[in-house]
Amino acid sequence: MWVIKFLWLGLIALSVSGCMPNMFWAGGKNITEIIVMKEQRRLYLMHKKTVLKTYKIDLGFNPRGHKAIEGDGKTPEGRYVINRYNPDSEFHLSLGISYPNNKDRARARALGKSPGGDIFIHGQPNKPRRLTKDWTLGCIAVTNEQVEYMFAHVKPGTPVRIYP
Repeated sequence: MWVIKFLWLGLIALSVSGCMPNMFWAGGKNITEIIVMKEQRRLYLMHKKTVLKTYKIDLGFNPRGHKAIEGDGKTPEGRYVINRYNPDSEFHLSLGISYPNNKDRARARALGKSPGGDIFIHGQPNKPRRLTKDWTLGCIAVTNEQVEYMFAHVKPGTPVRIYP
C-alpha cells in the first residue's frame, strides 16, 4: 500500500513541476549579467561573454548623463544588481535595479537632494497611453513579451551594468 502512495505522490509532484516556468534558464545557458547601452538603446542578456538576447529599449525622458536626483528623468549609469520582482507593476511586470548605491546617495546628498529610487526594467503600461521615445521616469522599458522572459529567467542578484 505504501508503494502505491509513494508512486501517487511522485506522479503528482511531476505533474505540478511540469506547470512551473523554466526559471533562470535561457536556451541551456543561465543569464549571468545584463548590460545596458543607453546611447545605442539596447539591453543585452549575457551568459559570461556570450550575448543570449538583445532588446531595443526606451529610457528616462531626459536620458543623457547619469541620474543625479529624483525627478531628473535620467536613467542611472553604473553597476547595480537585480534586487526585486514586481508582478503587480503598473508596467506589466518589472524587475528592480538596486539604484541608488552608496555613491549615488553621496552625490545627491552633496546637492542637498534625494537620489530617487524605484528604478526598474519593465514592460509597457497596463493602462494604454500614447508613448514617445524615452518615455519613462528613469527606468528601462522593453516589450511585455521581453519583460516576461526576463521575469522568468533572470535570477536575483544578477549584475546589471548600465553604460552611457
